[in-house]
Amino acid sequence: MVANIFILTGAGISAASGVPTFRGADGLWEGHHIEDVASPEGFARDPVLVHEFYNQRRAALSRVNPNRAHAALVTLERAVIAHGGDFTLVTQNVDDLHQRAGSERLFPMHGQLTRARCTACGWAGDAPPLLSSAHSCPACARKGDVRPDIIWFGEMPYFMEEIEERLANADLFAAIGTSGHVYPAAGFVREARRAGAVTIELNLEPSAIRGQFDHAIEGNADETVPIWVDGVLGQLHGDR
Repeated sequence: MVANIFILTGAGISAASGVPTFRGADGLWEGHHIEDVASPEGFARDPVLVHEFYNQRRAALSRVNPNRAHAALVTLERAVIAHGGDFTLVTQNVDDLHQRAGSERLFPMHGQLTRARCTACGWAGDAPPLLSSAHSCPACARKGDVRPDIIWFGEMPYFMEEIEERLANADLFAAIGTSGHVYPAAGFVREARRAGAVTIELNLEPSAIRGQFDHAIEGNADETVPIWVDGVLGQLHGDR
């Protein structure tokens, strides 16, 4: 029987492309307190700082490309679907590397750097390279209410109903490049195990929840993920 595969990715998969992991060992996001640049309160207090922070992240994103791990997951997605299985890719990352690599069954649960939304009317769409409080909402024309379409601390992640439904049907769950510190994503492995899924962690070093996984592979994502995907593909072909 072809497996239903659920993949969760975090900062580690994009680190090999040169995307910063944002949070440092001191708890700061590139020199800023998290609450100042990643909370609704911080945006209300200093929108100029927040816009500058994300404008810089958006500019840096335009200079990097998907790596072999991103490409391998696209290959896996297409193979699983071709074999009649189901494939779900949930990412905690706000970059667009999965999209650029070609992933289609993708749920960016924490939003996307390349998008913006209006807090007044709910409009959401593509963000300009440089977003500021001077921008008017394309839908309601209000100024000062357009913000990065990023899920900040204290906000509910996107796609939670779809994610929970797909976790309940997973046969194989893999977490790639995640820290295990950020919830609700850190709780997905527990839900997958309850559903009877085999679980595996692929990470540079053990995450905070390593003990909850059946298997673990250590190393850089762009090296370990393609090898792991090749193994899964071999099992898929063996199901024929």
